Amino acid sequence: MNTMGIKFVADQMLGRLSKWLRLLGYDTLYFKSIADSDLIHIAEGQERFLLTRDTRLMKRRVIRNGLIKAMLVEGDLLDDQLRQVTRELGLLPSDLLPPFCVECNLPLELVSRENVKGRVPPFVYRTQENFTRCPGCGRFYWAGTHWERIKEKISLLTADSKESDAGRGVDS
Repeated sequence: MNTMGIKFVADQMLGRLSKWLRLLGYDTLYFKSIADSDLIHIAEGQERFLLTRDTRLMKRRVIRNGLIKAMLVEGDLLDDQLRQVTRELGLLPSDLLPPFCVECNLPLELVSRENVKGRVPPFVYRTQENFTRCPGCGRFYWAGTHWERIKEKISLLTADSKESDAGRGVDS
């Protein structure tokens, strides 16, 4: 599957996974409360890949017949969910700051360093050069130590997935 440009919509049981997919660089819609029919309508109308924990939803005709691409996310823990989705869809993490707000999924905008003065902690202002901002919620982003920890966690999870795939090879 070509994962470039893949967009997701996730059911209400996958809020944390949605945030992490946004950190990976993927456009991911998430609603705290939404009817199954609305999820299907969004997935179909916007050509989004549906992620769900709901086995009944996966049995819907539009999913069974392949009209909507969907995946049943099986793990209860975030790490297991991330491993499954990245492994099965071949998702790769971005080295860049996330292009989407982790809270509202809007595309982030570059902002000048001068425009963040007094709006980010003083240490961050002194030590960082590049900033982005969400036009919706106003949240600022920068590549601080938290971003290095996030990239490390994602790399470990995707490496775990690659190692487990390699271990499934056929003996010669």
